[in-house]
This record gives sequence, C-alpha cells and structure tokens, in this order.
Amino acid sequence: MLSERKAISYQTADAGYFDKRSLKKYAGVWSLWALGVGAVISGHYSGWNLGLASGGWGGMFIATILIAIMYLGLTFSIAEMSPALPHTGAAYSFARTAMGRWGGFVTGLCENVEYVLTPAVIVFFIGSYLTGIFETPASFQPVWWIVGYILFVGLNVVGVELSFKVTVVVTLMALAVLVIFWISAIPDVDFAANALDIAPGGGLLEGGNGPFLPFGLTGALTALPFAVWLFLAIEQLPLAAEESVDPKRDMPKGILFGMLTLIVSAFMILFLNPSLPGVGSFALGSSGEPLLEGFSAIYGSGIAKLLAFVAIIGLIASFHTIIFAQGRQIYSLSRAGYFPRALSITHDQRKTPYLAMVVGASVGLAIMLVLFVGLGADAGSAIIGGTLLNMAVFGAMCSYIAQAISFILLRRNHADIARPYRSPFGIPGAVATIVIAAVTLAFQLSDPTYRAGVIGVAIWFAIGIAYFALVGRHRLILSPEEEFAIEQAERAKTGAAPVGDVAI
Repeated sequence: MLSERKAISYQTADAGYFDKRSLKKYAGVWSLWALGVGAVISGHYSGWNLGLASGGWGGMFIATILIAIMYLGLTFSIAEMSPALPHTGAAYSFARTAMGRWGGFVTGLCENVEYVLTPAVIVFFIGSYLTGIFETPASFQPVWWIVGYILFVGLNVVGVELSFKVTVVVTLMALAVLVIFWISAIPDVDFAANALDIAPGGGLLEGGNGPFLPFGLTGALTALPFAVWLFLAIEQLPLAAEESVDPKRDMPKGILFGMLTLIVSAFMILFLNPSLPGVGSFALGSSGEPLLEGFSAIYGSGIAKLLAFVAIIGLIASFHTIIFAQGRQIYSLSRAGYFPRALSITHDQRKTPYLAMVVGASVGLAIMLVLFVGLGADAGSAIIGGTLLNMAVFGAMCSYIAQAISFILLRRNHADIARPYRSPFGIPGAVATIVIAAVTLAFQLSDPTYRAGVIGVAIWFAIGIAYFALVGRHRLILSPEEEFAIEQAERAKTGAAPVGDVAI
C-alpha cells in the first residue's frame, strides 16, 4: 500500500486539515427521501414540458418510460454502491475505487457540471414565475436569480440541521401542491382533444384528436433530455453519506422510496397537465410555467398570481436541495485535492462547506448571465431555459454512464466488498442505464438549438481535465475516498479479503 501511495504522489495531511473540513451527522431515512425528492420535484413544475415540442404527447410518454427505466437501473446500482462506499464523494468515490484516479476525477467533473447547472435551470424558472407575478420586465430577471442564490446559499450555510428540516417541509409542501393539482384536474380532463393537439410534423391542431406520435419515433428520442428533468438529481443522495446517521441502512431506503414517489408523480403530471382545456401539448411545449397554466385553466386566471405563489414551492424545494448537493460534491473533490483545497473548508461552528457552495453558485450565475446577454433578454423560456437544461442533462448523462460502468467493475473486480444492499437488476440494469444515457447524449448533439450549450460543457470538461493533468493530480490528499480506493486496490492485487468496513 505504501508503494502505491508513493507512486501516486499523495500528500499526507495532518489532523488539523480534516478538522477544518468536518461535517455533522443528522440525516435519517426520511430526511434522505426528502433530499432526493425535493431535488427533483421542480422538474414536475417546469422544464419537462419543453419535450412536448420535440415529440408531442406520445413522444414524451415513450421518452418518460425509457428514462424511468434508465433511472431505475441507475438508482438500484447507487443503492448498492452507496452503503458499500459511504463517502461524501458519491459518484467520484464509486469511480475512484473502480477506475482509478482519472476515472474518479472525470466522473466527478461530469457530476460537477450537473450540480452547478441544475440550480441555474431551476432559478431561471423561479425568475420566470416571479416575472409573471410582479409583472417585471424581462431585463429584470437577473435580479430574481441573484436574490434566489443569495437567499438559499445563505440558508444552506446556516447549518445542516436547519437545511434538512427546511428540505422536509418544502418537499412535503411541493408534493401537496401536486396532489391538489391532480385531484383538481381529473374532472376536467379531455385527453384526446387537448393532449393530442399537435398536427403531424408540428403546428397546432384545432380540436385535437391528432396522432399519438406527431413527430414519429425520432421525436420520442429527441424528447429524452426533457424527460430526464422528471428524475434528474435523485442520484445526489449519496452526497449526504457522511451526514447520514446510518448510511448503510438508510441510504438504500431513501433512494428507492424517492424513486417510487417520483415515478408516480411524473406520470400523473404528464397525463393531466396537457389534458386540460385551454392548455394542451402545443401550448405547454413552449411554456415556462406549465403548472401555473394548468391551475389557471381549472380555477380561472383571476387567481393566477396566487396560484403562481403556490406553484413556486416546488421550484424552491429543488433549488434549496441541489444547492446542498452542489456544495457537498465540490467539497469532496476539493478535500481530496482534485479541486483547489480551499473549497473544502467548512464553517467553524456550523460545519457546512460554505466556500464550495458560494463558488459553485457564482459559476452557475455567471453562465446564466452569459446566456442572458448572448441570447438576449427577450429570448423565450424554451431557448434560455432549454439551453441550460440541456447543458445540465449532458453532464448528468456522462456521469450516469460512468457510475454504471463503476457498478459493473465493482461487481466484477471487487466482489468481496461488504454490500449491505444488492441491486436486484444487477449488471443488466447498469447496462440499460448506459445504453439509454448514450442514446440521450446522441440526440442532444443532434439538436442544433441546444448544441452550442453542449459544446460549452465540453469546453468545461477540457479545462477541468487540463487543470487536473497539470496541477490537481500532483496535490492529492489521502481523504476517506482515496484511502478506501487504495486499500481495495492493494487487496485486489494480493488476493486478500476485505477486513471490514472503512471508517469515515
């Protein structure tokens, strides 16, 4: 083990290094469930609907089924890996043990893109709602974004206990709003007349009763990135491993209960929202506030502003929880030296990675402002929001492929690692995740509207890889993730069996 550590050029940190980077244990199974569901739930309020413009209702339905299958394969794999490797590094930690330093870093970099850009997408839609409520001009939107970041980064810095309590409350409120919408919408549903109101090849079909697949099967595949928005970020739960009271018991339960909740909610919103009179798939395909439009169709536009306040709860739930994940993801890579080490310093009293959250939020906001200036203040939600969404999804798909590969390699090369939970889908589930994620990536690149954003993410990858090659790999620290990976590599080399769980 010592020879490998020397070959990798690790720097040994004293106790003071980790004392400045300690976290506080608090989360139980329902806190974890709320963290996962809360991170995703905004995707049931805004964002998913843009896929209706690409595939029509039938295309979006098929895309949602495929993406649900992908996420089941992914989440069951993560449910196995997270209690076996209970570190804050999550995806980076899995890949580091399975594929070495470069595999760990590239996987962490992909996940970093997802967690920096996903809050940007959500706060963009929050700004869209607030613009409608207060009737502010489009040029005022950056103010809403800045206020949102300051408020919720600040809330996450205050402390993990308050953060999780707020997460549980806003997640339950967000789900309650959706349940109220479902119950209210069911009596007014006219699926054929409204959800099927897109003509073959595009355009509004008056009276509805159009084709199930107005853009053919290709349209369904083009809608895949938007269907991802109904589930994206459920995989963030392992980032809370070192703040979980019992990650080996609670992490699998939190992930799987969360996924079940999201599947039910996704198909309910997909069926009901476009099926309402005065709404329809065609109009929702370019809407920044689809749930608000649904509420307005049911209750009338007279109380639209009140309903907008209600609808914004789901966006707040996701924004708050993904700011949490963003900070922990940057923290873990920084603590191990892959990112600049200063980013992993935690608050003296509150034990939260405040620098990681502030820097991550600043990068996300900067990208939003570049798009806002470059595309113009009057660019529609489908352009600015869709571009940000596709950038986040691109990073996520790369991360999912890497995590599924990590799962396969851990099963094959590290079969003796203690696994408190085993995925019933096994390697075939991970393979399904890889295939569907790869298809989603291919269709993202085929869409000229969002290709520039995806190219921007590729540049982000190139800069990150250059930094690691020139600087980061020479400054690695023996963090818990690195200790675990080195120990497993040495045991695999010598054929020794694991001696038990590694302490965090």
